[in-house]
Amino acid sequence: MSRKRVVVTGVSAITPLGLDVQSSWEGILAGKCGIRKITSFDTTGFDTDIAGEISDFNPDAYIPTKQAKRMDRFVQLAVCASMQLMENSGYKITDENAERIGVLLGVGLGGLSTIEVFHSKLVEAGPSRVSPFYIPMLISNMAPAQVAIFTGAKGPNLVLTSACASGTHAIGNAYNEIVLGRCDAMITGGAESTITPMGISGFTSMKALCSKYNDTPTKASRPFDAERGGFVMGEGAGLLLLESLDSALARGAHILAEVVGVGASDDAYHMVAPQETGEGMALSMKRALADAGVKPEEIDCINAHGTSTHANDEAETKALKLVFGDHAKNLSICANKSQIGHLLGAAGGVESVFSVLSIDTGMFPGTINLENPDPACDLNYMANGAKKLDPKYVLSNSFGFGGTNGSMLYKRYEA
Repeated sequence: MSRKRVVVTGVSAITPLGLDVQSSWEGILAGKCGIRKITSFDTTGFDTDIAGEISDFNPDAYIPTKQAKRMDRFVQLAVCASMQLMENSGYKITDENAERIGVLLGVGLGGLSTIEVFHSKLVEAGPSRVSPFYIPMLISNMAPAQVAIFTGAKGPNLVLTSACASGTHAIGNAYNEIVLGRCDAMITGGAESTITPMGISGFTSMKALCSKYNDTPTKASRPFDAERGGFVMGEGAGLLLLESLDSALARGAHILAEVVGVGASDDAYHMVAPQETGEGMALSMKRALADAGVKPEEIDCINAHGTSTHANDEAETKALKLVFGDHAKNLSICANKSQIGHLLGAAGGVESVFSVLSIDTGMFPGTINLENPDPACDLNYMANGAKKLDPKYVLSNSFGFGGTNGSMLYKRYEA
């Protein structure tokens, strides 16, 4: 049985580089960095005081003030990004098609800021001070639920939580909903906002966050560089409108790229450390290529997970060599986290948006702060900035705690 073709007909992003996809993409191509000193809380006593915060974000542009106050920030980001997505794609949800349109988002930690706020109220003033909106504000599935409320999508409504691979896994599962004929379109991607005292202190205590560049925040996230010192937290949302090719053609939509392969695997190795050999990561990529029926030597570009941690970057380099062999040296590889930080559950969503735009525009981003390449990371990580490469394929990788791995393969659309 032939499977339905799935295309991307819209993207949106709210990132540390901009409040919409256009400004975020322009910042990526220009080599700008959105990492700065944390302003959302007092960082006195914290080893790390930098992050990829989104400045000047105001949900009132899309969400009535009363409703916005009943949403955690990650939900606000998801809803605003979804409204931008519908504008950008030109897709109209009506009474006739609503049941064939679903929402599937990736969220890593959910409403951490809401938990912190109401825990403080409980301790300081007792249980009567805990809002009846406390639970609906913090649960992860409220991101896709509120997106459905605001857009009118009545199809499957799900959240997927798989740590830093959440956004990528969500897109993969949304793709399958269309391939199997269950839906005609899916709003998918990821949203996250955990730049909070508990979020920063928790990752710092694991020695995962970078603290050696507190005085030079824009230099802190440096994937594949010998002087890297851990990842930098970011926040944001990145969404895609996936649509069956039949649906896209019927409405005359602009097709940005085609989704052709999905891969997933697990290291089965450690709670937080990646498998040193990169075998689990490699399996995810191999499965995406096999799903698409594409040979390794056909791939042009990789949007790497590239966290800027020693173990992860080295393991990903080994994984790429396992999958691509001698062709690995011909790949063009970028690490968006060097510019926006690590958006956790939203990372795969935002990086898939940039992967799709790379295909649509022909421009492929660079990796900033790669000033002293690690000898163990000896591939082409685009240290010299964005270039016009006109990629036919872009493979986007996300790897998370628990050894969970996800890969999405995007292709230039051909009729």
